[in-house]
Amino acid sequence: MTLVKFSPEKKNSALLPGFNDIFESVLGDTFFSDRRTASVPAVNISESAEEYQIELAAPGLKKEDFKVSVERDMLNISAQRSQEHNSEGKVYNRREYSYAAFTRSFTLPESADTDRIQASYTDGVLKLSLPKKEESKAVSRQIEIS
Repeated sequence: MTLVKFSPEKKNSALLPGFNDIFESVLGDTFFSDRRTASVPAVNISESAEEYQIELAAPGLKKEDFKVSVERDMLNISAQRSQEHNSEGKVYNRREYSYAAFTRSFTLPESADTDRIQASYTDGVLKLSLPKKEESKAVSRQIEIS
């Protein structure tokens, strides 16, 4: 999986000073930006000889908000949280951090043992451990040169 980030270059406009700033603030708004990247938590995927690890950054949620399931060769991670509108007299000009609902799906390799997947949620990070099947674990040995 590849995450591509777009970073527009600033161009100086001598004819209309300040126009680029207004234009960038409008286009940089979350309404116009890539909604998928803005509303889906970031994920790290790593692999060791024993297992695959998935770490999903989702601060502000509770472990009860998550649903993790495996269907065939797909691992599905979703979360849904009811929006609490307890603003206590605050008037927001902009409100960005809100994961009301999201779903992430990953195709599992054949070497993953889906019966032994474990998940934990601490400090805003959902961690999934996907052990490898015994027959697919890499066995290394030293070969003597004669």
